[in-house]
Amino acid sequence: MNRLLTALLTFVVPACAQTIFIHNADVFPVTGPEMKDTSVLVQDGKIADIGPKLVVPKGAKILEAKGLRVYPGMVDSGTELGLTEITAERVTDDTAEIGEFMPQIRAIASVNPASEHFGNVRVNGITSVMTLPGSASGQLISGQAAMIHTDGWTWEQMEISRSAAMQIPFPTLGGGRGRGGASAESPGGGADATPGGVGGGFAQQLRDYQAKIKKLGGFFEDARHYQKAKEALAGKPGFKPDLKFEAMLPVLDGREPLAITAAHERFILDAIKFADEQKVKLVILHPRELGKAAAELKAKNIPVIFGRVLELPDKEDEPYDQAFTLPLEAYKAGIKFAFGTFDENQFVRNLPYQAATAVAYGLPYEEALKAVTINPAQIWGVADRIGSIEKGKVADLLVTDGDPLEIQTKIVHLIINGKEVALTNRQIELYEKYLGRP
Repeated sequence: MNRLLTALLTFVVPACAQTIFIHNADVFPVTGPEMKDTSVLVQDGKIADIGPKLVVPKGAKILEAKGLRVYPGMVDSGTELGLTEITAERVTDDTAEIGEFMPQIRAIASVNPASEHFGNVRVNGITSVMTLPGSASGQLISGQAAMIHTDGWTWEQMEISRSAAMQIPFPTLGGGRGRGGASAESPGGGADATPGGVGGGFAQQLRDYQAKIKKLGGFFEDARHYQKAKEALAGKPGFKPDLKFEAMLPVLDGREPLAITAAHERFILDAIKFADEQKVKLVILHPRELGKAAAELKAKNIPVIFGRVLELPDKEDEPYDQAFTLPLEAYKAGIKFAFGTFDENQFVRNLPYQAATAVAYGLPYEEALKAVTINPAQIWGVADRIGSIEKGKVADLLVTDGDPLEIQTKIVHLIINGKEVALTNRQIELYEKYLGRP
């Protein structure tokens, strides 16, 4: 029995007990100034010490890093990584469960640690991601998003926070004019504008939109009744827990934010109003514009997660650089923000270049780097563990030969959860295989 227990523990606990000594590098902690010719000691999966004159522990693996740089691992704040392998094959897609209200669904339970996509993103320095459960058509609550590492044998090993936010695809009035179809977001879209080809004029769509928000509010009210009943009856005979309402309790208690997808100014303002009425925390996902909502977001200290910066404008009459300049607009407004790719898994690897494009369009470099490191960690409530190079934090580290936001930069060493990870993926394996073909 003891042997079996020892074997199980050996499997469950990864080789993060590895001791790694990064010697004589330039360290960029993100939360502080650059440290020249500095060493970093990794022990038991964490950053044990940082300094210029550290003593190498006996048995440590030494990574000579003279002329190299050390950065915290990068974080993608909006993906479906690990849940979808081939989008055209439904059996490989574990997103978008059917049902209007699905708060009990946990994205982390469906993560496939063997997904080929994890290797693709690791080689570009992405050590953790916010994996969203996805949303089906007409869904009002999609489930619990998870913050996970991009390496591990099981999802339990990959877990940073199994329930970092509750995802809500906020109701809308229709698609964008021109590129996304006729707009029903405002009366300017025309009385007969239709969202996605669904019949009905703007007045009917507005009624449907308001009805959905009211229905969503009704579910929150029911969850609060359940919360009060549980407090009064928990432990007494006859009380039956309800999984849907149980999942809502961390949201109602303020321990878990709502992650609401709201693309345009009107919907962002309505989402803020909804969160105020429900007295819950809020994070806005994938806004395509800010407008007057920027002042509200700043005043209420609500962070946003921008989607791909390299993206076409939503409507034909909008500036070509609308997505490129949104991060600068948020920075000037004093809004905390991070980046997510919100797209098929193959684009997650481009996260650093999304941040770099924002720099090219005016965003200060330091803010872009924070938006893929410490900002997402703070937004999702895990800044005590990841996001910067500080003593006591989990060792998610990049050792590079240059700026990680530059496409020419090479990741020389990658450490995730205190363990050095091989920098390989399916493409590299195929390249090496056919390079040596006789």
